[in-house]
Amino acid sequence: MISLRASSRQRRRSIVAAAVAVAALGLAACSSSSHGKSNPGGSGGVQGTDDGTSLTLWTRAPLEFQARLLVNAYNKSHKNKVKLTIVPNDDYVAKVGAAAGSKKLPDLFAADIVYVPNWTKAGLFADLTSQIGKLSFANQINKGHLAAGTYQGKKYVLPFVLDLSVMFWNKKLYREAHLDPDKGPTTLAEFAQQAKAVQALHKKGVYGTYFGGNCGGCNVFTWFPMVWASGQDVMNAGGTKSSLDGDAAKQVYATWHDLWSSGAVDPASKDETGATWVAAFQQGKIGVMPYPATLLATAAKTVDVGVTPIPGVNGGQSTFVGGDGIGISKDSSHGAQAWNFLAWLMSKDAQVNVLAANDSTVSRADLADNQYSRKDPRVLAINKVAGAADSKTPIAVNFQQAFNAPGSPWVTLLRDQVFGGKNNVGSDNAAISGVLGQ
Repeated sequence: MISLRASSRQRRRSIVAAAVAVAALGLAACSSSSHGKSNPGGSGGVQGTDDGTSLTLWTRAPLEFQARLLVNAYNKSHKNKVKLTIVPNDDYVAKVGAAAGSKKLPDLFAADIVYVPNWTKAGLFADLTSQIGKLSFANQINKGHLAAGTYQGKKYVLPFVLDLSVMFWNKKLYREAHLDPDKGPTTLAEFAQQAKAVQALHKKGVYGTYFGGNCGGCNVFTWFPMVWASGQDVMNAGGTKSSLDGDAAKQVYATWHDLWSSGAVDPASKDETGATWVAAFQQGKIGVMPYPATLLATAAKTVDVGVTPIPGVNGGQSTFVGGDGIGISKDSSHGAQAWNFLAWLMSKDAQVNVLAANDSTVSRADLADNQYSRKDPRVLAINKVAGAADSKTPIAVNFQQAFNAPGSPWVTLLRDQVFGGKNNVGSDNAAISGVLGQ
């Protein structure tokens, strides 16, 4: 989710980069004789081939920590060797697009999960359907990431690193407000009530809650789960029409409008583009707010943090399963060896002994409860919600333009509803659908 928390300046550069890459992506798709190579495992079987081949892997800078852990562990235990290239986040889309156009993609590359539908449609990944299907634990792999990487019934991507949205609260402030420090909100109404209780402390510089009031990505990450937990959806199955004018969505807007009007939201939220979205909570100044799970270790250094899944209007729980997926590129000539890395990535050794051991969320539901997560019930709660039925990864080819981009129709809708209290949800929702359906 780090890309969704980028500053507005970073986002503008990302949009430019994406525009530059469009032509290259289209060229790549047109120049392919088929949509992605098939059977990358080759004769290497379920685990692929480990024969000392040198492989290349690209990833975005925000995932450097997890990527280096994984690559180092693989290289120490395998004959194959992976050379990792870390690319600045703002440059990544353009670099992938240029490489795709010139047929020079690396053997393996990761992608922000919201970009994956674009790149699977453009034919940049090899077909992994057969190999994934042979894994004994295939039905335990995070379904949101698998769905985002599925195009025309074929699977092209596996989870690389998961980033989830959850609810964080400050236990110290809860005690002061006479709230139970061990119980976070289980409904949207409880969230509002608890935020207002902290606000009622009237402590200088302390507010009930905070949100990215000018950050589309921040709020798809944290508000969409409130809708999903309520049993409703945000888009149609094809990602071409918005449903953000439904009853649950309207209740989400009304709750935040009420919190804003009552003064329980930090005023800085109104102009928050994502650059400092989490700072106030980490400084101990916010009572409760939806938050990126990957920042638990960072926040816990300064705040006694409580963690719970994001609730819906009347209960339920959900999360936005973000992060990055990873696949074998259309240009790789080492499919069986690249699959060996991916098969290992999904193994217990990588998921538990590398990712879980370093406080990262696992991508397999059957490994959520492990020796590392058991040490911290907050981590266990995060792992379990990743595989919950109402936890999702939204899929839309035009997701970036409709939701994340500065000035997107989603940003217009949320600002109209929270700060203006306008009665125009229908027209703003229609504007989102107009972009999704282009």
